[in-house]
Amino acid sequence: MKLAFVGLGKMGANMARRAMRGGHDVVVYDLRADAVSTMEGEGARGVRSLAELSDALSAPRVVWVMLPAGDVTEHTLETLRAVLSPGDLIIDGGNSNYKDTQRRAAELTEQGFLFADVGTSGGVWGLSQGYSMMLGADDAALELVRPVIETLAPSPETGWGRVGPPGSGHFVKMVHNGIEYGMMQAYAEGFDLLGRKQEFELDLPQIAEIWRHGSVVRSWLLDLTARALDENPQLEGIAPYVTDSGEGRWTVVEAIDLNVAIPVISMALQLRFRSRDETQFADKLLAAMRQQFGGHAVKRTDG
Repeated sequence: MKLAFVGLGKMGANMARRAMRGGHDVVVYDLRADAVSTMEGEGARGVRSLAELSDALSAPRVVWVMLPAGDVTEHTLETLRAVLSPGDLIIDGGNSNYKDTQRRAAELTEQGFLFADVGTSGGVWGLSQGYSMMLGADDAALELVRPVIETLAPSPETGWGRVGPPGSGHFVKMVHNGIEYGMMQAYAEGFDLLGRKQEFELDLPQIAEIWRHGSVVRSWLLDLTARALDENPQLEGIAPYVTDSGEGRWTVVEAIDLNVAIPVISMALQLRFRSRDETQFADKLLAAMRQQFGGHAVKRTDG
């Protein structure tokens, strides 16, 4: 199968590599010329514009977009709409908001294009182990993309599936990432508690390794936690600053709209916000209030 990948960040480039290893003929495009050159050195055909990309493919064209959510994806899809032809398939494999995806799918379908949204998980490990993919697509789009999906997945039969119509793939991936927030927070809090029980002198890498085998809390995230602790037990040089890429926020907003209680995911998101607050004004005010009503001592900073 011949297809193009647009966007050669870490995941986009690795997906292109896995597709090539699976025997697919891959065309690549990115604004960064060096990223395109790197993939050319590995056997892909590089192009320098989306118009050239269209010319490099035969109908029906399959173009897989792996770009950040927002304006860059919007602009890229608009450009592809101008250079591709009805019957071609455009895939958004990034983490777009599912409501944007539904709108884009309706617009593209009305103009005769096929469209699929593919919520993709696997990170840097997907190249070797395969990607988990949640497809929002109709039957025609699914059948056209199936050969490469079966290559990118952990196996042709596992790790992927059509979850519903366009928009549903990104919705399921959004909730997936919300769950991920909660799981990561639970592991972080648990190991923090273990580390603070100083009288036992607990070996956190050892405990993580024990839990990886047979424990009910074993998971791939625990595997990665064990790896991180083994490499850097005290996490030296790592700032306590945790970013979020948007899906956690969207998950919480969706839960509010649907009147669904998701306290763990909501709190995990709030704690990510908290990690970025260098001044911690709220905590200072709590201390000041305790001093006001109870005369409790306030810990002073230097100066």
